[in-house]
Amino acid sequence: MSITMDTTLASLVTNKRRVSALKSLGIVTVGDALTCYPFRVTEPVPLRAIREAAPGQQMAFAAVIRDMRVVPMNARRGYRLEATVDDADFARSCRVPGSTARLTFFSYRKSYVDWVSMRLRAGTSVVVSGMPSEYMGQLQFTHPEILTVAPGSAGAGAGLEGYARGAASGNGAFAGSTDPYASVQSAYPPAAAASSGAALKYDADTVQEALTRVCRPRPVYHASSRISSEHIHETILGLLWMMGARTSSTPDGQLAGAGSAGIVAPTTDTIAVQNGEENSGTTAESGAEALSQSIPDVLPESVRKAKNLMHRAEAFLAIHDPASTTRFKEAIETLRYEEAFVSQTSLLKARSHAHKSAAHSCPLVTDSLRDQFIASLPFSLTAGQQQVIHDIAADLAHDWPMQRLLQGEVGSGKTVVALAAMLQAVDAGYQAVLVAPTQVLAEQHAETIGRMVEQLKPAIPVTLLTGGMKLAARRKALAAASSGEPGIIVATHAAFSKTFQAPHLALVVIDEQHRFGVEQRESLNVKTDDGTTPHLLVMTATPIPRTAAMTWFGDLDISWLTELPGGRKPIRTVVVNEADAATMGRMFAHIRARVDAGERAYIVCPRIDADDEGNEGGSGVSAAAGSARGRAAASGSSARTAAGGRATRAAADAIGIDDPYETFDENGETVARPPLHAVAEIADRLQKLPQFQGIRFATLTGRDKDDVKTQVMADFAGGETPILVSTTVIEVGVDVKQASCIVIFDADRYGLSQLHQLRGRVGRGGTNSWAFLISRAEPGSPAEQRLEVIHHSLDGAEIAQADLEFRGAGDVLGDAQSGGKSSLKLLRVVKDADMIADARTRAGQLLAADPELAGEVQLAGAVLDFTRGNETFLTSS
Repeated sequence: MSITMDTTLASLVTNKRRVSALKSLGIVTVGDALTCYPFRVTEPVPLRAIREAAPGQQMAFAAVIRDMRVVPMNARRGYRLEATVDDADFARSCRVPGSTARLTFFSYRKSYVDWVSMRLRAGTSVVVSGMPSEYMGQLQFTHPEILTVAPGSAGAGAGLEGYARGAASGNGAFAGSTDPYASVQSAYPPAAAASSGAALKYDADTVQEALTRVCRPRPVYHASSRISSEHIHETILGLLWMMGARTSSTPDGQLAGAGSAGIVAPTTDTIAVQNGEENSGTTAESGAEALSQSIPDVLPESVRKAKNLMHRAEAFLAIHDPASTTRFKEAIETLRYEEAFVSQTSLLKARSHAHKSAAHSCPLVTDSLRDQFIASLPFSLTAGQQQVIHDIAADLAHDWPMQRLLQGEVGSGKTVVALAAMLQAVDAGYQAVLVAPTQVLAEQHAETIGRMVEQLKPAIPVTLLTGGMKLAARRKALAAASSGEPGIIVATHAAFSKTFQAPHLALVVIDEQHRFGVEQRESLNVKTDDGTTPHLLVMTATPIPRTAAMTWFGDLDISWLTELPGGRKPIRTVVVNEADAATMGRMFAHIRARVDAGERAYIVCPRIDADDEGNEGGSGVSAAAGSARGRAAASGSSARTAAGGRATRAAADAIGIDDPYETFDENGETVARPPLHAVAEIADRLQKLPQFQGIRFATLTGRDKDDVKTQVMADFAGGETPILVSTTVIEVGVDVKQASCIVIFDADRYGLSQLHQLRGRVGRGGTNSWAFLISRAEPGSPAEQRLEVIHHSLDGAEIAQADLEFRGAGDVLGDAQSGGKSSLKLLRVVKDADMIADARTRAGQLLAADPELAGEVQLAGAVLDFTRGNETFLTSS
């Protein structure tokens, strides 16, 4: 059976429970497994004789079981298993006297104790790795790692001098030699015969093999309650073996030859299919060749050699079965550069392709609608708005399509800039469409734009098209668009449907572009009858650091709006510990006072109701993370369960929290955290407080129907229900001028940029405003440090920069990303800026010589996968 990166695990792994557990982490194919990177690698475990043991310091040694007993724990339920080991032969190789130690195991389960008892029979040769301690004057290893060695190993009676050099040097197994185990043979007597011996499986054939396995650096993966890091590692090694790997990657940069540590063949209990040549005669060289054939390189050979990088197959091997921590880091750097090169090649190709397309030229005319509109505004444009409007006007005059990203702070006046651009297109006799992510926002835009253009001459038709419209109104809107009459169309995702036709479409404006994928945006490019490509303006209020924007939006020209219009007052941000009842009470009293003054308040919770917990270990809803530790569904938000596991896709719509800061213990298990607050729960609790007697509350969630959302927002804006308890559905674009307070529960679990977005919902009418961030973060914890950033800053770019730095290496376009499977897992926008710049330069040189990548088939495929996989780029936080 030929195994490729696209082969499904279900066809290879016989353990269906493991297949299901891996699927819950987003690992479905061989490629998913190999790109499931460990978050750390352990240091090599030093070899020491028992007499050299130091309490609290990890060590490994070879020994023989002398006796074993199981003791019921009468005071407590369960059993204690104790085994005495003797390392006389191993100690002799270290030139120290032999000694004994006790191995201790505790368990409530009799089945576990019986299993350990069977493995640790008297006379069995074992290799032990663990951290020693002292108990009642005797050296003890509690729950150490144990590998049993098969009896009758070849060369019995030979010495263990091969270990002596490493042990004596103090560096353990990895001192002084590429292959410290080359001369090691087992010197231990075979285990005593037992009636069940024939059925007993041993972990290693020789002491050499066992010591190699326990002493080598070991990768540690993000695990879950359903699968451990060890089992993830075991599965990945089995897959590598099946693809041809027989030995690990060695420090000299070559796949190891004979005598080096080998990858153990998977058992048929784990892997269903094994290659036909897996006999003992398979050479390391043929295995290396087979692996490189199964995992072809993506980087051009010239780039790889110039940067002194590994082959892709070698890098995967060095990551998942590292010979040293140095080798592991080199492999990570190789694949990090690969990601940088693929991403930059993709962006440069997209930019080049756009400039070759034709577009409608929309030059400015005398007494233009745009100039009329600007003159009618009751306020003066900021310098930033004037500059961006000028740049867009120049772009629209070209006969190739504009592709521009407009990033602006919440409330910086992006809508005015977009409307000026749309009026320029209408003035030239064409149609313009503004696409909003929600019906509430689309209706809001349509009303605002209609009001702004009603005095212009000639009259400008403004058409609203949403999926929630009644059939007659929808047909009328579709007919207006298909007529080709110059005008402005405001639409939701309905603009991407096959029924939407705009034959004279010249400009597409995407609001909050991270809510839409590249493929959706591209679908609007074919809406014209004459084969032209519309100009494209994408807008986002999600703050993106300039380094990130230049990296991920390299196919777009970028404009920033940093000034806020006059009259806006800074929002006062207060972090409140939820356990501080007195402060919580004063906060609610303050909100009541603002409501009595005619203002409004938002209360934001991450969940809809208390039953929205995902199943233990269920499928991830993080966008890339979906990606990969959880490839999610297109709900748009990253969600986790309260226990730290991932929520199911069904729960994705219910949990609006963007929580890229999951914490893990040293074994990669998620750390349990308190349950998230829910809209239904908080609304019920607040209405019972004396501070809110006589005040009507409303609730708003993503589950509500469109007409319900519209009515709820109308009642909230009108003051009938002055307090709105909602999920993060209000995060984007909701504009209620009277809103002056926002309370965000579980603020320590959100991304900083998402908190900044939510905070921007208040203070839009020029009144004093407050944002209260309710936290359960431990004092001095990273979560508390994050909240301090947003507490002291209103600068979106500064907050976004901190957001990226807090997330670290793996989450830039990984778990924190919203809306799709991300191809990137290692690249760090902030720290790898120089690497990205280098990759961009080399990618440009390659494309100049080979624009279609005809000579780089693997790279061309990776570029295509990247384009499809990163539909949302970096605008979700």
